[in-house]
This record gives sequence, structure tokens and C-alpha cells, in this order.
Amino acid sequence: MKPNFSRLVLALSLAAVFAAGCTTSKQILYFQDIDTAEIDRIVSDYEPVIKRDDILKIVVSGPDKLVVQPYNLTLGEISGYAASSSPENSTLEYHVDKDGYIEFPVLGSIKVVGMTRQDLVQYLTRELKKEVKDPVVYVSFANFKVTVLGEVKNPGTYNVTSERITILQALGMAGDLSLTARRDGILLIRDDNGLNTHVKIDLKSSEILSSPYFYLQQNDVIYVPASPTRVTTANTSQLWGTILSGVTTFMSVVSVVLSVITLSK
Repeated sequence: MKPNFSRLVLALSLAAVFAAGCTTSKQILYFQDIDTAEIDRIVSDYEPVIKRDDILKIVVSGPDKLVVQPYNLTLGEISGYAASSSPENSTLEYHVDKDGYIEFPVLGSIKVVGMTRQDLVQYLTRELKKEVKDPVVYVSFANFKVTVLGEVKNPGTYNVTSERITILQALGMAGDLSLTARRDGILLIRDDNGLNTHVKIDLKSSEILSSPYFYLQQNDVIYVPASPTRVTTANTSQLWGTILSGVTTFMSVVSVVLSVITLSK
């Protein structure tokens, strides 16, 4: 009688966990309305703007290397720093201070916050043309990264070599969502010059493809919460684990008592 009771408890536990853990295509598929939705043109204005605490890498080139050299200070030319053996790595990176300025060689303080990368290229090119013939300016973000947390395969912070990255690409870098992830409650957290803003993303809807949040900006954080099914499964598993533990302990006590009674006869 005792073994049958144990098997019954185990069967009921497994059935409850299985029922709680079942998922359907409606819960896990992306873009479920893609066949019927009228998709707007994907947002093309994805270029991120320069923010406070950004780090910019700026290189100035031109026909006369001696003329442009003062605009390309390296770490070796700054007191207290040692130049790298690689010219590319030794180029000084410019930190955007709390007021939105960088200190640029010869030109001095430049307010860059709110500019796009191309805006800064155009500004520097215009200013340098006053002293340099045919200057070529290259500007890039040295600290462009995004963070993906929660129900993904490989949560973490990822450096982005290009300033053009979508939320789908970021999730792909993190190994995609797990089957237990919530598709319609993904949280995007963005630092807008000291002001934290957030928005919820629904990957089950095709509207994300034309959303202004489809393209990410530097230092964006994506949090993928667990689905209600996942939470229910975890709670159910914990509950039945506690029940099974109690039943096992009870059956062990009963066995000991029966053994003592048998031996005392």
C-alpha cells in the first residue's frame, strides 16, 4: 500500500509541473501579426546622439601630415601617459564632461552633447578648413555598448563596433530569448543625459519594426522578464518539492515505527 501511495504522489507532482510548464506558439512566437499588419517603413533616423560621459575617438587626416599632427595628440604626448606601439590605439580618446564639452587640440572647448557623430564631423571639418587644406575627420564612439539581462541564454554587456544595432540584434548577441521568457513585456532602459527613461517592448507585435526604439543607443539596457508560466512553474515545483520532502520524511518515520513494532514482537 505504501509504494502505491508514493507513486501516486509522484505522478500527481509530475503532472502538475508538466501542465504548468506547457507553452503554446502564442506565447513564444515573434511578430504574430506579421501577415496582416501594415508595416511602416523601418525607422531610418537611428543615428545616436552624443551624451555626457561618452568617449569619442577623433582622428584628423589630410594631404599634409605635419599640418594635421597638432590635431591628433597621442597619449605619449600627454604628460603621465605612455604611447601605445599601435598608432591606432595611441590616439587620444575624448571624454564628454558633465557639461557636454570636450577639450580638442588647438580648437579648445567644444560643446558636443546633442550632436550626432556626423554633426561633429561636419563641425570639425568646417573649423579645420580655416587652417588645414582638405581635412578629413573621423569620429567614432569608443564606449558604445548595450546590456542584456534576464531570460536570455547569455546575459551580459556587449561592445558594439557599429552605432547601428537593433534590439533584435542585441538579443541575438545574447543568445536569444529562452522559451520561458516573456515576449510582450521586455523592458528597455535608456539614459537620456542623466534622465533614466524606460519603455516596454512587445516582440509578439510587428509594430516594433517601425518603433523609435527598434534601434538602440549607447548604454541601453534590455531586461527580459520571465513569463507568468515560468514563475508558476517555479512556484509549483517548489511547492511540490516541499510536499514530496514532507511525504518522504513521513514515510521514513512510518517505516521506522513499523520496524520497531515488528522487532518487538
